[in-house]
Amino acid sequence: MQNDRDVVISVENPGEKIPTEELSRIFNRFYRVDHAAHRKGEGAGLGLAIVKSIVEAHGGSVSVLSDERMTKFIILLPLADG
Repeated sequence: MQNDRDVVISVENPGEKIPTEELSRIFNRFYRVDHAAHRKGEGAGLGLAIVKSIVEAHGGSVSVLSDERMTKFIILLPLADG
């Protein structure tokens, strides 16, 4: 949940909708939504897991929304005291 002490980073990517049943798993290590669509050399399925780990290590959260036009990732990070 966002508050006035959070930094919000939003990244949108145009493309097909990620099925709702897949959204809860896309942050898992080595998980790929469409296994057949990936060709050799197109990633190992680690990027989103690494993003989630780093964000959570800093006390933040990451979420995803997807519709027929785009997928949007939202990162919330707390501002440092000081």
